[in-house]
Amino acid sequence: MDFRLKNEFIELDNLLKVLELVSCGAEAKQVILAGEVKVNGEAEIRVRRKLRFKDIVEFRRQKIEILK
Repeated sequence: MDFRLKNEFIELDNLLKVLELVSCGAEAKQVILAGEVKVNGEAEIRVRRKLRFKDIVEFRRQKIEILK
């Protein structure tokens, strides 16, 4: 799955919400803090991690590539 940036970056929790991979912000925070989300191959626990061009997010068997 690809996600095209409209700005310089998108925060990790917002990406999960925009793509409807979680139902709300609280769920996004919960799964991130639980270590269920990987960014560039490593578990990411920073809820507001800024994702930029070429970052790759993995969550629940979904792989999301951040594009310009």
